[in-house]
Amino acid sequence: MAFPQTPLDVRTEFRIGTTWTDVSADTYTRAPITITRGVPDEGTTVDPSKCSLVLNNRGGKYSPKNPLSPYYGLIGRNTPVRVSVPQTESYLPLDGTNSVYASTPDATALDLTGDLDVRAELTADWTAIRPQVILSKWDATGNQRSWAFLITNGLIRLSFSADGITTLGAQAALPPLPRRAALRATLDVNNGVGGLTAAFYWAPSLAGPWTSIASFSGGSPLTLFNSSAPLRTIMPDPATSMLPLEGQVYRAELRAGIGGTVVASPDFRALAPGTTSFSDPATRAWTLTGTAVSNRNYRFFGEISAWPVRWDVSGKDVWVSVEAAGILRRLGQGRKPLASTLRRSIPRAASLLAYWPMEEGEFATAASSPVVGVTPLQLTRATWASNSTLASSDALPVLAAGSGDLAQMTGAVPAPTGSPTGWRVQWLYRLDTPNTPMYTFMRIACSGGTIAEWYVQQSATGSRILGRDASGTDVLTYNVSTGTDLYNRWNTVSVQLQQNGSNVDIDIYWTDLGGAPGHYGNSYAGTIGRVRTVGSPAGGYAAALDGMAIGHISVFSASTTTAFNGALTAYDGESAINRMGRLAQEEPLLPLTWTDGDTTVNSEAMGPQRPAELLVLLEDCAATDGGLLLERRDRLGLHYRDRTSLYNQTPGLVLNYAGAGEVAPPLEPDEDDQKLRNDVTVTRDGGSSGRVEITSGPLSTLPPEQGGVGVYDDAVTLSLGSDDQAPQIAGWLAHLGTADEARYPSIHVQLHTAIALIPAVLDLELGDLLRIDNLPAWLPPEPALLMVRGSTEVLDQTTWDVTYNGGPGRVWTVGVYDDAVRGRYDTGGSQLATAATATATALSVAYTDGTRWVTTASHPGSFPFDAVVGGERVTVTGITGTASPQSWTVVRSVNGIVKAQTVGTDVRLADPSYYAL
Repeated sequence: MAFPQTPLDVRTEFRIGTTWTDVSADTYTRAPITITRGVPDEGTTVDPSKCSLVLNNRGGKYSPKNPLSPYYGLIGRNTPVRVSVPQTESYLPLDGTNSVYASTPDATALDLTGDLDVRAELTADWTAIRPQVILSKWDATGNQRSWAFLITNGLIRLSFSADGITTLGAQAALPPLPRRAALRATLDVNNGVGGLTAAFYWAPSLAGPWTSIASFSGGSPLTLFNSSAPLRTIMPDPATSMLPLEGQVYRAELRAGIGGTVVASPDFRALAPGTTSFSDPATRAWTLTGTAVSNRNYRFFGEISAWPVRWDVSGKDVWVSVEAAGILRRLGQGRKPLASTLRRSIPRAASLLAYWPMEEGEFATAASSPVVGVTPLQLTRATWASNSTLASSDALPVLAAGSGDLAQMTGAVPAPTGSPTGWRVQWLYRLDTPNTPMYTFMRIACSGGTIAEWYVQQSATGSRILGRDASGTDVLTYNVSTGTDLYNRWNTVSVQLQQNGSNVDIDIYWTDLGGAPGHYGNSYAGTIGRVRTVGSPAGGYAAALDGMAIGHISVFSASTTTAFNGALTAYDGESAINRMGRLAQEEPLLPLTWTDGDTTVNSEAMGPQRPAELLVLLEDCAATDGGLLLERRDRLGLHYRDRTSLYNQTPGLVLNYAGAGEVAPPLEPDEDDQKLRNDVTVTRDGGSSGRVEITSGPLSTLPPEQGGVGVYDDAVTLSLGSDDQAPQIAGWLAHLGTADEARYPSIHVQLHTAIALIPAVLDLELGDLLRIDNLPAWLPPEPALLMVRGSTEVLDQTTWDVTYNGGPGRVWTVGVYDDAVRGRYDTGGSQLATAATATATALSVAYTDGTRWVTTASHPGSFPFDAVVGGERVTVTGITGTASPQSWTVVRSVNGIVKAQTVGTDVRLADPSYYAL
């Protein structure tokens, strides 16, 4: 590769108003741009990324309060900034909004009504929750739907229609994909057996080879609707909420027939930056709307929080030294804890009429409502904020009724709009001591219906639902069989009424948290009316329920709601990735994407979501799952790499120490105890703990004189879904903490001299592997395999320095069942039974752990494999003998180490795999 250009064309842009403005001409060349990302060498968590630069401010352009500045009122605290360099290939940048897309007009060649084959090579957020269309001939306006190729929530989908109105489709789960990949969908509209077949594939590029994702057959043969819509990245379809892709498209193809003639083939890779219209090789004329072809590779995206204006004594040199930071900085400053899961979920219900969380402070006199127009709920004789045992809620009040002085509660419910055909009242309560008399736990007063008052009653021997008419006469009595399992735990009760012709269906559910739900259903002749008030009963039905905790009283204008789903248990048992994704959905200002390295096994299960700051909740997920919560380089947002995405990676950057300047000084590996942990205890928050101690090996808890390093203990508390996870995670942390490898605080690359490395460096992300080959003779003979933990990038128009810090990488190599290399178990202990010269090819190996090595006779397919004998790598071509010692035939000095070996020298598998968490 040739150096992109000289000068390098480092571009700094501010978002001023709604437009990105290039300010590169005002950056001081004598003060390079410095970008830092990831985990510092001495750190343990990801720090906010930083970008420092100096701006020429002689004219006062970058003084935010200067009225003469062209940017007056447009720049200030948290002005977005991005820094980019050119890359070798261009692409179509799409931001996922309906004003940014590419299209080509409808044409006869595009009016495909038969078999379909659509392909695209792109970089995208494969896990994006909202539907993102890659390519389509689809328009809801005028019912011009033909087909749409899209991704959504980790799925690949092909939607299609035979009439322009009715949507059919097929979809499949995406496998773990690289950041840039090609996707393909085919549709056989008549598979010859009375149906149609849709199939999905992926490949490293549009050139293939294609790997099948899934194939589906069924339905009936059809003819695709001949839509008049253009071929494009789609405008929004209100019926499906589809929007264009958010990502980068490199090229795409549409073929008439599976593997058939190419009828459209936009290829953006060789187009000049700034191009907004072109013709593809299939003679399709493309127009870009709201965007243009780009070749920019973004190295930083953040916000400038301060604009310190400085000048010299003469006043002739004026500058602004700014330091922008990634979104982690803002998320970590001054944010209040998120409310309880119930308090966050219930107000989102579309049918909510009234809601009183009752999470007030200890000196409260009434319960406020987050629903506009709903007056506070009045509650007397209660001790506020005195029960905090419900994980999904802040502390709730406890009734403090006494003889002759009963707790009273009343909440007024506003009238619903329209004429709802159902309603629902739901609340939570806890009473530890069973009440022998039948007491009323809730009174629901209605108007306009057959029943004017509902009384929900309970005792240790059963429950009862009473319905009174407007005259006060009991007209309905429903006895429900319940037991003492409703006591000494939290319960939710819902009373649901639904008009069903001239009858009313009534359903009552009791659900004790941690137990099975109870249900009673019936119907009566009449009308539902509307809920007017909720609260405690009056007169002889007064509830002397001293000690009952109560809260989250909710009234809905529909008989069904999902407002309590999941939130009721604070999402206990939710996976780390699902929790992150849900939080991102609940917080629209939090752009979050993620990489799931194993779609067949979910990430670690979380415990209940406690009220805490958003960033703390996200970091809790990362800590439990063992992944990396990172900042994006190409936009303001976060990206999570789950633990499985870090397993068994191919190095993204390979450096040759002996090559022509690929590794610049200093390269200084450290073998120290900074990250050493050999005795780890993990405690489940609110649960039990698990402990794992490494008791053998060079980094074990054995004292140094016995071959170990002594005790390096650690204890962490994590949000876990079950106690069973604690010892498993402790074992994994102990495994990471006893990696017998060096860390490299500084891996220096000068890209202005090692220009061939630029493409790999541009693609390298935190958490990727980096390998250094041909290390000097005074270091271990094996290549250094490192996980990139952090980086510092220094750029100006003539030089480009990148310095990485890396931690042990081989420790992330985990076992793969039935794999020729990663499916091998290492020995628990073996050593040379006799000495061997430097050239001997026959070795006598004794096993010391009771398990022998496989033999050539019993497992011929397991040979050859590599082993390490006293630091020398050998290739084992054969083993004989079923008793210790065994006879080995080997090829010596595979890694260049030539030496005689002594009796008792340790013998190990060269490429051991470890049990994954």
